[in-house]
Amino acid sequence: MTVSGRYLRYVALGDSQTEGVGDGDDLVGLRGWADRLAERLTIANPDLQYANLAVRGRRASEVRSEQLGPALALRPDLATVVAGVNDLLRLRVKTATVADDLEAMFAALTGSGARVATVTFPDLTRVIPLARPVRSRILDINDRIRAAAARHGVAVAEIALHPSVADRRFWSEDRLHCSPLGHQLIADAVAHALQVPGSDGSWSEPAPSLAIPPSRQWRATAELRWAATFLGPWLGRRLRGQSSGDQRTAKHPQLHRIEGPQS
Repeated sequence: MTVSGRYLRYVALGDSQTEGVGDGDDLVGLRGWADRLAERLTIANPDLQYANLAVRGRRASEVRSEQLGPALALRPDLATVVAGVNDLLRLRVKTATVADDLEAMFAALTGSGARVATVTFPDLTRVIPLARPVRSRILDINDRIRAAAARHGVAVAEIALHPSVADRRFWSEDRLHCSPLGHQLIADAVAHALQVPGSDGSWSEPAPSLAIPPSRQWRATAELRWAATFLGPWLGRRLRGQSSGDQRTAKHPQLHRIEGPQS
């Protein structure tokens, strides 16, 4: 429950984006949009407790089977559910099945009394041209997320509609995970969707343009470097049936108090 609109227990469910990949590293620790949102919530409630159950590489069905039960056991009054991209990038996927898993989590969490928020996914082809075959899947799953969210009173942060989604500054080098700037944008968007005091729609405004656009030669070189550094290893893991999340567990499986917003 909440006191005067302040959340007391926030639990985040999801995959690598919610875990915070792209915002920090395994040496210094990952921050990510969910951590940033939790920090913001402490402004209204310094006693907020926060758990992050997300694990990279998890598909929506795995988030549901591995994280939903533990999340409900923590009795959150706020929960975020963001999953599905790992499904959409696979060779074969039924978006209806992915949406069913997401909706089951929406239903269970809202049914327990929690306020729930989620996001829509950006068009990855804007930053990864080779991902063009998945564009129709992204558009379809976003429509399904909106419909399921409406049925259960889930707040939706419309990341898909952000005008600067193709801006490389919002993405880490692998282009699948957000940069610190991108994670902050998601945190701001979710805070706005939840109508957190002090939040507003400024997150949805276009970012200032780059002073000097990169040259065509620079872009070509960057594409080759990206393919060798990230695409090749990613495809290799898929062919071997491996996941970046193998042998990993949640970074914050139990509720704990956190510090307020960092710089």
